Amino acid sequence: MPENPPVPWEYCLYIPNDLRAVTVSRRTLRLILTMHGLIRLADTAELLATELVANAVRHAEGPAALRVGWAVGVLRLGAWDADPQPPEAPRALEELGDSEDGRGLALVRACADQWGRQPLSRNGRRGKLVWCELAAA
Repeated sequence: MPENPPVPWEYCLYIPNDLRAVTVSRRTLRLILTMHGLIRLADTAELLATELVANAVRHAEGPAALRVGWAVGVLRLGAWDADPQPPEAPRALEELGDSEDGRGLALVRACADQWGRQPLSRNGRRGKLVWCELAAA
């Protein structure tokens, strides 16, 4: 498989509002990265995708989607859900102590090169995309 494919690509996996979708998303992501010669990014990308998809499934009703894209040496992951309400801003991991709640976006903030959230609207339906990026270098 080629390293750092020169051609941009994007995949979108639509998932039901079901916690089992987190595992399906993670395994699908690993397959995509393996097929594109980006396996070295898989462990961190899986952690980030797990947190993004878990938040979408846990905190929103209705369907969700995992978006995976590659362009110019950057892997971009995003989780879309049908809830237009933005997630709370993440706190630093050190501030969370032993708390189990609130770690998802804190992990994304700590492990990703960039992250963000944006509202989305299509055909009268509203939602949001929470995304992050990993540079290949």
